[in-house]
Amino acid sequence: MSRGQSWTRALADGDVTHVVPSVITADATLGADTARLVTVVPDPRSPYHRARKGEVGLREGLALAETVTGAVTEDARLPEDCRRPIVAVVDLPSQAYGRVEELLGIHHALAAAVDAYASARTAGHPVITLIVGTALSGGLLAHGYQANQILALDDPGVVIHAMHKEAAARVTRRTSDELDELARRIPPLSYDVADWAKLGLCDELLDVENADDPTETDVRTAKDALTAAVERARRGPRDLSNRLTSPGARATRVASHRIREALAAQWH
Repeated sequence: MSRGQSWTRALADGDVTHVVPSVITADATLGADTARLVTVVPDPRSPYHRARKGEVGLREGLALAETVTGAVTEDARLPEDCRRPIVAVVDLPSQAYGRVEELLGIHHALAAAVDAYASARTAGHPVITLIVGTALSGGLLAHGYQANQILALDDPGVVIHAMHKEAAARVTRRTSDELDELARRIPPLSYDVADWAKLGLCDELLDVENADDPTETDVRTAKDALTAAVERARRGPRDLSNRLTSPGARATRVASHRIREALAAQWH
């Protein structure tokens, strides 16, 4: 069982539902709210062989969009401060790389998922991401990156980056050890979740006892953190400006701020 499956089942109030074999949902009580959990999981029997290990592919992107849009539609008549939280539980190796995916328009499928999450966030649904395992490349962009708040387990098995280290080594013509040495001086190159958190993209790192098989204490820790994240999301902006204005971002993303200021000055 993948980490995504384990955490979804542990957090859920009851049964887990398969939208498609590789996308599951469940409801979880977070304080006074009932949140909708959404997770991409491995499907070894998928007809799309590039999407059998938990990658976000054609079917996954459309299923995510359907699930999130369904929650938005169901809650459309509720007051905005009563619309349910949507929690993306993330444990995925990447998007699905394959000729079939490219021919059939994986960019459209993943864009549909992104649009659904962004639409939910702007409609007043607190969108929270809980990263429990690997979160790489376009998989994270489609499932998790549009959240008001991003939480992650503080665990060596949590890896958040643009590409796998082996691929990055090949592209940059360096060894993995050389990349690790660079990462000590340049945080965005690091594969350590604690370094990633310093970039201002992470709202909280969670200490847990067992990231692979969460204990009752781990579940309480995660639910308390998710509940607090929901409250922060409801009080905060509905755009993603907090990723540039957080203390971490102000310290480590100085160039991003300067570029935006220069562009704004030229535009006006």
